[in-house]
This record gives sequence, structure tokens and C-alpha cells, in this order.
Amino acid sequence: MERQEIIVIREPAARAADASDHPPGGEELSVLQGDSMVLNMGPSHPATHGVLRLVLELDGEIITRVTPEIGYLHRGDEKIAENMTYTQFIPYTDRLDYLAPLANNVAYALAVEKLLGIDRQLPLRCQFIRVICCELARVSSHLLGLGSYAMDVGAMTVFLHTFTEREKIHNLCEALTGARFTTSYTRIGGVSRDIPPGWTDQCRQFCREVLITIGEVDQMLTRNRIWVDRTRDVGVITREAAIDHGLTGPNLRGSGVNYDVRKAHPYLVYDQLDFEVPLGSVGDCYDRYLVRMEEMRQSVSLLHQCLDRLPEGPVSVGDGKTVLPAKDKVLTRMEELIHHFLLVTQGVNAPPGEVYFGAENPKGELGFYINSRGGGTPYRLKIRAPSFANLSILPQMMPGLMLSDVVAVLGSIDFVMGECDR
Repeated sequence: MERQEIIVIREPAARAADASDHPPGGEELSVLQGDSMVLNMGPSHPATHGVLRLVLELDGEIITRVTPEIGYLHRGDEKIAENMTYTQFIPYTDRLDYLAPLANNVAYALAVEKLLGIDRQLPLRCQFIRVICCELARVSSHLLGLGSYAMDVGAMTVFLHTFTEREKIHNLCEALTGARFTTSYTRIGGVSRDIPPGWTDQCRQFCREVLITIGEVDQMLTRNRIWVDRTRDVGVITREAAIDHGLTGPNLRGSGVNYDVRKAHPYLVYDQLDFEVPLGSVGDCYDRYLVRMEEMRQSVSLLHQCLDRLPEGPVSVGDGKTVLPAKDKVLTRMEELIHHFLLVTQGVNAPPGEVYFGAENPKGELGFYINSRGGGTPYRLKIRAPSFANLSILPQMMPGLMLSDVVAVLGSIDFVMGECDR
């Protein structure tokens, strides 16, 4: 039976205007000409969602030019990776998109495993656990993004609803990983520990409850007159512009481009799971909101499927040269003691070569390029951060909008500066 993989969440007929209909410097901007004003928004501003600085050139209330300035949070993660073993760098991936650390861990581990040639040796239970982690991270990230987005345009109640559900995800993360925020749960070749007793029942309970909250948010926002007026036909990104600027994730699919890494280049067990890809048709702030709402529902469906089909078995590959041996064997056998010592002091012995792996993170495609010359540390490591590419569209999409539209546009892009200024 053929699977339906696409959900068109809005009819194209709803489109009222295109970004190309309002070119910078067009007639609508030249009716009343006056002195332009330069306004700095950020890098310390609640609506910029981090240390982003926007240099806005205004003609009255109309934006004529936008220049995003980044780099205020730069920490040199890619250079740090060259001086650490592959395992030691895992906690640094937590701090990229720090709203979805579990997903960052998985994407990085899969890149290293591809370099080592063990990506197809992962136990089935480990793969299902990793998918559960990724989808929990997606729901968590979208809940925070939606709550802060709604608060930016004046809907405080939504923020309280979404953060209540996100707190439940943090409780699940704490029980699974031992940490609520920076989890560092994934390991090269597996995960740090198995699922604790009773955790799957708690996760199922959360899945039931979060769907109720998503429905309540839907009722509060989707046909709310103020919300619709602030988001519909605002910040339009055409299909062509989205592709040209390298947008990925909900921002790309909101413009009607059917590209999801989980479908286009399946990894882990995504090819065994049934889910659909929501698409927009207009590419405005409203479409990007609708796409993320439906993505949360699809993630809940994926969580149910993984929990129902979760097999028994190990959670890491059985190779003692890749994963730390069991503690009791390290204390009683010489070979395991040697493997443990080498892994801790030198790291996994990766072969020379180049690999790239991209995963579908909540913000878009998170990719890791690794250049190895052998040994336990990468010669070069580059990160393809989705927020960095997604922000590149701002100079094109914002001219012609009102100053008050800036907060709605930034909320709809849903970026995080931790990975942008990596």
C-alpha cells in the first residue's frame, strides 16, 4: 500500500502577496520620501532570541534594508574539536542548538560512526532509542519556539502551555540521561546507558498529554484574528529564494519544498517508520507556524511507533576498541583494561578520510564534515548549522515590511545563536 508522505497544510489560493511584489525601493516605498534612520535591534534584545544584532534602515516605519550581524557568541567549537578526541567533543555538541541537545549528539555520533565504518553495525535497540531521542528533541524545540514566538506577538498564555509540556520532556531526559538540559547521552557506537524501568510508560503518557496541549494551542492561535493578522502574508519566502539561500527544515518546507533528510536520505530506522511531511504553500510566517504544529503531531506518532516496536538487545556495538568495555571486565581482564586505557587517553583509532553526515534537526539539516588523517582526533571538523543558513534570508525578505513585523519574522524563522556562532 502506498504511503502518503506529504501534508499540504494550506491552499495556495490563500496567497495574497509575494516578496517579489514589494521590491526594495519600489513605488510603495517612494510615495513619502524622507530621511532614513538606522536602528540597532540587538544584540541584547528579547525578540532577537539570542545575541543577534540587526542593523535596520528605516523610512518611517518601513524597513528598506536589513544587515544581520553575528559573531557575538563565537566560541570556536570547530577549532576546539581538533584538540579533543571524538568522544570528548560530544558535550560541545550539546551547546550548538542547545534547545535540542539529544538530536545534536545523535547527528555528531552518526558522522563519526560513518568515518569509522560502523554506522551499519549499530544494534537495533540503539537505533530506536536514538530516534526516540531525536523526536523528543524536536517536540521540545518546537514547543519552546512556538511559545516564545507567540509571546513575541502578544500571546502570553501559549507560552505557559508549551513550557508546561517542555518541562515534562526535561523530566524524561533526566530519567534517561541523568541531565535535564546538556545531556551528552550518545556515545560513539551507541548510547551511554539503556532505558530505565518504567520510562517507556512515562513517555507514552507524555505523548497523550502533549497532543491535548497542541490541540489547545491550535484553538487559541490558528484562527485568532490578531495572530492571523500578524503572521499571514508577512515575511514571505518564495520557493526559489528558500532553495537559493540554502534554507532547510520547517523554513524550507513552509515554502512548499518537499525536502526532509529523514525521507531523502534515511538514517537509523526512519525508513521503517510511517510519517508524513507537512508542507506550506505561501511561505509566510503563518505557514511556518502551521508546519511546526503538524511536525509535533508527526513526532508524537513516531514516538508511539518506536515505543511499540522497541526491541530487546544491546545498546552499543560489541567492539571493545570503539566502546568502553564493561567495568567488571576492565577490573578483571588485561585485554579490556588495555582497550579502556587506549580509548580514554587516545580515543578511537579512526582511519584517514573525509565524511559528511547530515541529520534532520528541529531547526533544519545539521551536518558534520570530518577530515581525518588517522588517530583519535579529527584533523578538521566543520559544522553545517541550519540556523546560520536560515538567517541568510533576512536581507531579502524583510525590506518592505513594517518595523513591528520584525519580531514576527524572527519568531517564525526559529533560529538559535548557539549553533549560528559556533
